[in-house]
Amino acid sequence: MPANSTGRGAGISATAAADNDAATATAADATSTDPRPVPAARRGTEADPSTGGTGCAGGQAQQSAGHDPRVHGFLPERPPVRSMIGTWSRLDAMARAAATAPDRETAVALVERAHRDEELSALRQRVSRLSPRNAEAAAMRIAVIAVACGWCGLDPQAPAAREVADEAFLELWAAIAHRIDHDQFVALPTLALHNWAPERKPRRHIPIDQLARTEQLVPIVRWAPEGQPLSRLDRLMLAATRLEAHGIWLLRLAETLAGRSPDDSSTPTALRRLVRVQHALRAQLHAEAAQLAAAPATPQQRAVLGALVEQGALEPPVLQAAEAVLGIGSRRMGEGRRQLLRRHLPAQHRAWLSAMDRHCAPVRTLAHRGGPDAAVYREAQESLIALRRTYTALVHTAARPTTPLPTAA
Repeated sequence: MPANSTGRGAGISATAAADNDAATATAADATSTDPRPVPAARRGTEADPSTGGTGCAGGQAQQSAGHDPRVHGFLPERPPVRSMIGTWSRLDAMARAAATAPDRETAVALVERAHRDEELSALRQRVSRLSPRNAEAAAMRIAVIAVACGWCGLDPQAPAAREVADEAFLELWAAIAHRIDHDQFVALPTLALHNWAPERKPRRHIPIDQLARTEQLVPIVRWAPEGQPLSRLDRLMLAATRLEAHGIWLLRLAETLAGRSPDDSSTPTALRRLVRVQHALRAQLHAEAAQLAAAPATPQQRAVLGALVEQGALEPPVLQAAEAVLGIGSRRMGEGRRQLLRRHLPAQHRAWLSAMDRHCAPVRTLAHRGGPDAAVYREAQESLIALRRTYTALVHTAARPTTPLPTAA
């Protein structure tokens, strides 16, 4: 069965039904007389009078638009770099070998050999020449190597890290982190959202979120050897990518709810649409579970997954966005823990989530009210809790295939 065939039943049909609703809600938001300031991400896509209203006044405007979660969610602006060239092909080969290593010791030996051969120092000297897209591609491969070696919880610049990990690898890691302005990228957002590619070359005009929803996806760096079926870890990463792609409508509804009064007539309508999207995402995860449970796995892959779980590094950004709207995360884990889960996201995405925390505060007052609007809000919270439990069960299935999933609603 194709790698992305899971989730195309109830998940896509339910999400497609919510597409027009979410778009309508966003359009209504854009035409309202809401007096609140326009967020920076939204300003990046508005018409610029100095350029004839094109909304692309140069590289800075394009960059702002590229990080607008309403446009493509937390997915990268363009499909990730499938293969690296020149000297960087050595990093690509090292990541592929580390991912399929039978144990951590073998993965560490690969890094140490690259250090002795001065391959790591050669890469370190070329970091500044990387384009932004290739820097993100290099970061994904660094993340694969780090978790394969058991180093995912390290700060590459901390002195104590040098007692645990290879020094030359840490220097390369720190240089890449400085290049992408983010030193906590060893997590699911890097391993999943930057480690996929469409199997066939797509048409250029397809938006990135639609591409990830509709095309057959394959991992760039496989955790299973070439020629063998995808592993459970591979399928979990692809499932997380598709979850983000389908969750774009949840992010757009979050923008619709931002700044709304709980008494606004559009608020319960947007919350009902939020419930429908979350139900669709949950159905999609259930559709992914059977193939994931049947896929092969190795003790090393289970160790990688366990290390990421221990670091809080498997939290899907789309679920963090829903929690920023509905307030479940802050109530359950406290603000400090909430920020720890966000540390793996790029700065632009962390800023967007913090803005949602603030702008959706009025809507969250429905939690302390009565009446039909409050009931809709509580239904949205309950649907998010059910979605989180289903995702957690999917992770447990990847680690222990005998763990049953809860019954789909």
